[in-house]
Amino acid sequence: MKTYQVKGRPEGVRALDGLSISVEPGIVFGLLGPNGAGKSTTVKILTTLAAADSGHATVAGHDVAGDPARVRRSIGVVAQRSGADPVATGRENLLLQGRLYGMRGQELNRRADELLDRFDLTDAAKRQVKTYSGGMQRRLDVAIGLVHRPEVLFLDEPTTGLDPEARTAMWEEIGRLAGDEGLTILLTTHYLDEADRLSGRLAIVDRGRVVAEGTPDELKGELHGDAVHVDLVQPPPADGLSVYEALGRVPGVREIAVDGRRVSARADDGAAAVPAVLAALDQAGSPVAAVTVARPSLDDVYLRYAGRSFADAEGVTR
Repeated sequence: MKTYQVKGRPEGVRALDGLSISVEPGIVFGLLGPNGAGKSTTVKILTTLAAADSGHATVAGHDVAGDPARVRRSIGVVAQRSGADPVATGRENLLLQGRLYGMRGQELNRRADELLDRFDLTDAAKRQVKTYSGGMQRRLDVAIGLVHRPEVLFLDEPTTGLDPEARTAMWEEIGRLAGDEGLTILLTTHYLDEADRLSGRLAIVDRGRVVAEGTPDELKGELHGDAVHVDLVQPPPADGLSVYEALGRVPGVREIAVDGRRVSARADDGAAAVPAVLAALDQAGSPVAAVTVARPSLDDVYLRYAGRSFADAEGVTR
């Protein structure tokens, strides 16, 4: 549990409300959720940067509250904002990080050279970090987090703000870190495609709680059939009863959800169900502007468990 005190709200803002996860060694575990879901607060607690109000956590076998020093030696952290010194060079940043962990001499120099080469930063090693592109800075951030060979690497929304090319390159490197080195990675993200591609297992977080957990394929596999998404010309009545009643009579259509002008449902055969769906909504006085049919996605999983679309949840302030 974690509650932040906020001026004007005596009860505070609850960032975590009984969130519980277990991460197996050697995998990429995705913590997926919209902005404000509690992902960054979770990372702060697990990396000893914040204290939980209640509960218990261990990282790499060490108690977060009882033995924070051993936790810190066992982890690497790549925060949302770069921790590199912008006026130092890339190599100087790596050397400084190594010294903070007691590394010296040839061992440290070899490790710095190894990481500069691995992250394609050798040619920029003597340049000040403030001259790096966004993608180069993020690669350096990951390299800094790996200097002391941690057992667990925390990546807190590592691709936010990157262009598509840099983002894809970061995805490939994260995959190599887990696959080639057996590193345990806790990845927080609000990008559905990122979580789907990288995570061996993931937890979907909403309002400080885990609402679904499993592999991406397991979670999507729970949603049998196709997703049918309909945009209405105008919002239905406030209670949406006419829409629920109309679609409830269409054979094979289930799990109906209404969110403003957006209507979502599942169908055994989405393409075959579309004509009947359109006719039913038209008869109910809710004409359709657009309709799409798709295979199950993580957005559909989120909608099922959280009761609203991921895009809408991104705009929610708790």
